[in-house]
Amino acid sequence: MTLLFKIGFLDISIVNMIDIAMVAALLYQIYKLLKGSVAIKIFLGFLSIYLIYLLVRALRMELLSSILGEFMGVGVITAIIIFAPEIRKFLLLIGRSSFLSDDNMWKDLLFFWRKRENSVFNISPIIDASKTLAGSNTGALMVISKSTELKFYAESGDILDAELSKRLLISIFNKYSPLHDGAVIIYNGKIKAARCILPVTEREVPAQFGLRHRAGIGMSEATDTLILIVSEETGQLSMAKNGKVLHNMSFQEVRETINDYLNNEDVDSKFEDIEDYEMKKRRKLAMSSKS
Repeated sequence: MTLLFKIGFLDISIVNMIDIAMVAALLYQIYKLLKGSVAIKIFLGFLSIYLIYLLVRALRMELLSSILGEFMGVGVITAIIIFAPEIRKFLLLIGRSSFLSDDNMWKDLLFFWRKRENSVFNISPIIDASKTLAGSNTGALMVISKSTELKFYAESGDILDAELSKRLLISIFNKYSPLHDGAVIIYNGKIKAARCILPVTEREVPAQFGLRHRAGIGMSEATDTLILIVSEETGQLSMAKNGKVLHNMSFQEVRETINDYLNNEDVDSKFEDIEDYEMKKRRKLAMSSKS
């Protein structure tokens, strides 16, 4: 190994620097995943005990080192049990970002003679229905997918496999419709299912975000989908992607965001963290109260 420099009795090589950088990046990603949830406090507690264990072992404090060592041995199993939902999210994040998760890639490799399906479709029914729903303060939750039919979530509701239309969306989310309670899954120009149950985020969200917004954010954390939310209280339109949100959007902004998403353009930069959104809101309130 190529030696870079020495710190006392420690020899630092290029491999050591890469190792440290990768560990730092891994810890940062874990922190981002746990940020805003109760699990972050438990994680920091485990991390503190582990650092103390490394310190007492370096100082050759045998009794305390053996006690903490036994705790750390059992603590790994305990951590897996406690952090089971977070570990699942972390693995979903890795699987979602991996090139192996691209269904279209496998189709291209296995059926290279077939024409690749285009995920872009006419989204005007979504925009037109959103205008009507927002105008009447009718709550709605739409999951737009470009890569998968989301069969697991679709099977939690009622399978429709119907052509996408404004009238059908309005009928589904009508307050007196038996299908209105839940989400609609839209894929490849079709409404695959209605009344679908979505995972609810466990993170802290602003007070004005109700269960519909929490479910939309949770679904965006678990899948690579774009979520459109129409508020029942205010009629405002929001979107969620990768656990981030865009609030109080115009219909033109919604159209542009959906088109960019379906065309595989980068839309993640448009969205903001929930914590940043809450901070901006507090600043606006503080400035308005001063004026």
